[in-house]
Amino acid sequence: MRLLEELKVVQIGGGLAAAVCGRLLADVGAAVTCIDPDSSTPLAAYLNHGKRSLRADPAAVSAVLSAADLIVCEGRPEDLRARECDAQGLRQANSSAAVVFISPYGQTGPEANDPASDLTLFFASGIARLLTGQVDDLSEAPIGPVGEQSAFIGGLAAACAGIHAAMASSAAVIDISQQEALATQAVAELARAGLCGKIRPRKRLTDGNGATVTVLPARDGYVAISPREERQWASWLAVMGSPDWGTDARFATKPDRVANWDALHALMSQWSRGRDKQAIADLAQAAHVPSFPLREPAEQLASPQLAHRNFYRGLEIGGRMIKAPGPPFGVRMAGARDQPDRRRQGPLPLCGIRVLDFSWVIAGPTTTRYLAAMGAEVIKIEAPGRGDPGRASGLHSVLGQAKRGIVLDLKQAQGVRIARALAAKSDVVIENFATGVMERLGLGPAALQAVNPDLLYVSASGLGRTGPESRAVAYGTLLQCYAGFAGLNRHPGVPPRVGLAWLDPMCGLMLAFIVAAGLWHRERTGNVVRIDFSMIEAMLWTMAEPLLAGQLGAPPQPVGNGSIRYVPHGAYRCAGDDEWIAIVVTNNDEWRRLCSIVAALSPMVESGVHERVNHRAAIDDALSLWLSPQSASAAAAELLRAGIPAAAMASSVDLVKSTHLNERRFWEPHGGAVLPGLPWQASFGRAPGAAPALGADTEYVLRQVLGLSDNEIAALHRTGALGEQRP
Repeated sequence: MRLLEELKVVQIGGGLAAAVCGRLLADVGAAVTCIDPDSSTPLAAYLNHGKRSLRADPAAVSAVLSAADLIVCEGRPEDLRARECDAQGLRQANSSAAVVFISPYGQTGPEANDPASDLTLFFASGIARLLTGQVDDLSEAPIGPVGEQSAFIGGLAAACAGIHAAMASSAAVIDISQQEALATQAVAELARAGLCGKIRPRKRLTDGNGATVTVLPARDGYVAISPREERQWASWLAVMGSPDWGTDARFATKPDRVANWDALHALMSQWSRGRDKQAIADLAQAAHVPSFPLREPAEQLASPQLAHRNFYRGLEIGGRMIKAPGPPFGVRMAGARDQPDRRRQGPLPLCGIRVLDFSWVIAGPTTTRYLAAMGAEVIKIEAPGRGDPGRASGLHSVLGQAKRGIVLDLKQAQGVRIARALAAKSDVVIENFATGVMERLGLGPAALQAVNPDLLYVSASGLGRTGPESRAVAYGTLLQCYAGFAGLNRHPGVPPRVGLAWLDPMCGLMLAFIVAAGLWHRERTGNVVRIDFSMIEAMLWTMAEPLLAGQLGAPPQPVGNGSIRYVPHGAYRCAGDDEWIAIVVTNNDEWRRLCSIVAALSPMVESGVHERVNHRAAIDDALSLWLSPQSASAAAAELLRAGIPAAAMASSVDLVKSTHLNERRFWEPHGGAVLPGLPWQASFGRAPGAAPALGADTEYVLRQVLGLSDNEIAALHRTGALGEQRP
């Protein structure tokens, strides 16, 4: 369904992040015009497919810019000024359009004009330190992920902020720093650093989170399992045939399993090595234990689940017809009004919108954090007791910001009745329970849209709500394994690890985008849609490069920090405790400048990229020798001054101390500490507000939203529908 059919977008230049932004907007119906698009690689060709292309003819460019609702432009401030694509130049072309700028380090701040590459952005954002999880040996270099992910995350942030900006009442300007957008992929780590000044060590000390989710060797590869709850652990022991060691006191509880992890992993591996990865996952899923095999991306091309959901699209590249990822949104019509809906009012894009939030953990709460920041009234529903698991860490302090929190016991009829009454007065419902749970509660889309035909109902699940795998038990980290992401993000010869929970926060951006698109559509047409979001499809959408490469004769393999396009392109150890620097040379001018700094490279100063590929080992050796006595920060500063993309490996604490990020006000005061901001900066600002305590707004919501009396609220307390019973 073409949700954004009336939205006119102009994408300026050949940057991949802008192309990602334009691709997502086009996927849901926007008319996207590309000025001077790039088609030099299969990824660029895919990202710009289906958009209108326009060469830089001044009259034609002026015409499309003047008619645009949204303009997306990628580049550092100095580059944009030189092309007259900065705020001043674009405002002269169109004084009313929303404008999104995407750049490595943002449009302001002391590092705004620093050069960058995909790899160096992962080092500068702190993600390289976290991506593959804790390591056993600190001589293992940190790495960036496969598939130009800095462009995908920057482009997703731009699309999400851009559609909200287009909904704002006045011409808005969005500033996307790819460094900041990447950093917010590890919001739990940022919160820990901002609140406590602490970080997790890169070296594994106990289980490295293995007792929550781990990878086991199989006869034909690897399988990921996640028996994180005690009942799941008991079921997993039964799957393994109830081995004698299952009753060993060393493994009785999760803390015991953490403390004795190496012995436990070895015992599980003895069992798993004799079985196929899919067979193990099937046995686990049958016992309701979350598990998936680690697949190669190409294995997903024949997926019955993805075929059922019509995920892939035919695309011709280089004369070959291949399967390209489609949008991860199942969208269907749920109702229609006679007149468009124009209820919004206020300075922020979502003022006047109420969101009923049944989501929990990371993906859903990240979504509703962004919606609350954009002015929506978000009512977060939590179960009695401990509430959202994010409350056990600093996660809720960030993801709960500017929301209202209520407690409802949805196991009680009265609790469900209150939830239905709130849905009748809401614009959006978001839930990420297992498939079928909301229907069993009487809160499924049909039930709630019966009481509120204008309701935008959004379900987020691991594999979507339809298809043969729709009821599989899934977590985001497992889906990273299933999609092929975890298997590719490693050094050759190093077994795969699950690593950072990358998929969940990325899905938060996609979900906030599609909610805004659904509201845009309802506002302009009166039509209401039902959204069925699949996390595995979102993961594969961002893995377009390896998916395309495998079909074009170059199956992706784990390469660590290697590159077939750029040399040097790697991470190098520096002086100090676990200090690393990423260095990337993207053209011959940068190479000549590097040779003038590193004397041992000067004999190769006239080498082109093909010659450098042949001498990669010698180049890496020379750089390692030059860097070994230096601090990573000092070496990076020297290289950046010379215009060479470089970045020291940052930790979350380093980001808290960053002069650049503090001047950009990425960090926001929180008592005597700080919390991370959004993955974008908007001229219209954001809604402030601390995260609510568990149930803090229950009575306010019941009175102000539902109009219940004190006696009615007291009666609900007596039943326990609001949590703990009161006399």
